[in-house]
Amino acid sequence: MASGISNFSAPPVRHNTWTLAAYRHMARKRLAHQPDVDIKLIADKSWDIAPGERTVSPPAFYLPNQLERVTGWEARFYPYVHPARTMEGGVTVEQGPTRGYLLKDVWLIDGALYKGAASHWLSHKPSTFPRISVDHEIERGAVYCTQNGNSWFGTWLMEDCVTYALACDEGVPVTTAPSARFPLFTQAPAYEDWLGMRPLRLRSAFFRELVLFDDQSNNRSRHARYRAMGQKLLAHVNPEPHPGVFLLRGGDGDLRLLRNELEVAEHLRKTRGFRVVDPLKADVPSIVAACAGARVVIGVEGSQLVHGVNVLQPGGAVLALQPPNRFVSYYKYLTDRDHQHFGFVVGLPEGNGFRIDISEVERTLDLFPA
Repeated sequence: MASGISNFSAPPVRHNTWTLAAYRHMARKRLAHQPDVDIKLIADKSWDIAPGERTVSPPAFYLPNQLERVTGWEARFYPYVHPARTMEGGVTVEQGPTRGYLLKDVWLIDGALYKGAASHWLSHKPSTFPRISVDHEIERGAVYCTQNGNSWFGTWLMEDCVTYALACDEGVPVTTAPSARFPLFTQAPAYEDWLGMRPLRLRSAFFRELVLFDDQSNNRSRHARYRAMGQKLLAHVNPEPHPGVFLLRGGDGDLRLLRNELEVAEHLRKTRGFRVVDPLKADVPSIVAACAGARVVIGVEGSQLVHGVNVLQPGGAVLALQPPNRFVSYYKYLTDRDHQHFGFVVGLPEGNGFRIDISEVERTLDLFPA
């Protein structure tokens, strides 16, 4: 398991050269109407870092008639169109292997990788007028960041930071430099400090060798790296067991406005001894300290839950409060992988948000194994 320190610690060399790789790609796509070629398809070498496996999902915990309230869902998070089958459990899932790809002579320009006619996007919107100057030459780098991780804090912490361990074993760990469109997440430096992450952030570079990864499958390797990450965080705090933590979402990120969020949180604080944390108003050490030892992590489905899921132990539970028009089951895949429980309550529409029945929260909590 990587320590967070790269085995390839040679510093980048100042390059001071230029390339038209980005503009050639734009010309092929727009003028010659040639489709994008994924850069991984022309790798000089590819290999399995960890094997795949077959898993069977357990059922989620929820009250009768909850799924009938669902009017919309994020299809990109599901192996099936509607979440019902996923929540019922008993689904056989082929977890693919973790793979590495080695390429030679690759350009990084403003969040995109180029080699010949192939490309790979590390950000959603590369520059309209990409730079031609290149600042650094790197003998062997390993990119661990992804489009989604560069866009959403939860994905960065739950996925990209887990792949960082692989990057340390294969090259200098590289991520894109922050930009005005995609600034560095506010809480990222504190998490990187506690996790021992020291990435090289670049806007442009030429790689003599570059390693990329397929690390989306929830196989045993990813499970082990995620749990190791959680243990690094727990090493900084006192993880004494306690009933649970309610992580407030408020109006941050994509709007999922739980109109009685504070009422639900305060009720659980008084009746069950849950801690209530507003991640927007607390620093990372305080957040991790509050979440450590929680038996249940609860809150509106969203990125803020990752603070608690990171340090949730096997046998613990996540209870997601779901907007009826945007049901997401992403956390169920993580809890299935990490031997935890997943439950949900679907709210009822109210104005531009939704409301959660506190009695349904209580009854769903009682469904979890003691």
